[in-house]
Amino acid sequence: MPLDSAGARLQRAREAAGMSRADACGILRIPERHLIAIEAGDYAALPARTYAVGFSRSYAKVVGLDPAEIVAAVRSELDAQQPVEQRRAVQTFEPGDPARVPGGVLLWLGVLGIAAVLVAVFLFARPMIAPAVELPSIIETPSPAPVAAAPAPAPVAGVVVFTATAPKVWVKFTDAAGNQLLQKELVQGESWTVPADQPDVRLATVRPDALAITINGQPVPKLSEQQQSINNVSVTAAALLARGAPAATPAPAQTPAARPAPAARPRASAQPASQPAAAPVAEPVPAPAAT
Repeated sequence: MPLDSAGARLQRAREAAGMSRADACGILRIPERHLIAIEAGDYAALPARTYAVGFSRSYAKVVGLDPAEIVAAVRSELDAQQPVEQRRAVQTFEPGDPARVPGGVLLWLGVLGIAAVLVAVFLFARPMIAPAVELPSIIETPSPAPVAAAPAPAPVAGVVVFTATAPKVWVKFTDAAGNQLLQKELVQGESWTVPADQPDVRLATVRPDALAITINGQPVPKLSEQQQSINNVSVTAAALLARGAPAATPAPAQTPAARPAPAARPRASAQPASQPAAAPVAEPVPAPAAT
């Protein structure tokens, strides 16, 4: 080992400081074999060039040497120890033995195998290459005009009025959700108009026979002609008209006109028509008396 190598200088500095290899390894936290390889200049025993430079720098700081000088020396030694790359031998082509060339039977078997593979690939890949689904035409065809739907029939609108025809008639009106609109005893002649803004109004009472109903002022049949309990009966104009047509006022009966009396027939003359009628006889006029 040269006396001026980096490893030798590190070893002399360690010994001069009275430090054993174990002490140095404990401070540097590296295995003792790495420390021996650095002092011997055997950098090939280290994992890589980076480890050799890093360990040497840390070792120089511990023993009091200039780290930059030691690192430069280690790199110089590494460059000198770099092995020369050996030239790769150029492989020359050697012709094969004609006896090892496959015969005609093997050649035909190989050709048939390749053909079978191509047929299998064609059969399995055909759906992907030519899909069975027909592609849409690029020619735009005019779509038929949409047929307008027939308008829904408009709901029957009308002002519905209930009038009590008995001294006391208990009624309860609710909307479609069951919310109470009116609950009271109507006195005779008292009326209540169904709200026009409600889509559906329901009635509960025990005297449907004592409730007169009109729609737009026209009377309609009662919900019942006898006393009974009814509940949740729709009293909209459409529902009431569906129960029966409004009562029609009978037209007054027409009195038949008196037939004219037949004209009196002229009495027939006693004389025949062929004979002429006798001329009237003139009565003599008396002459005036002489004076």
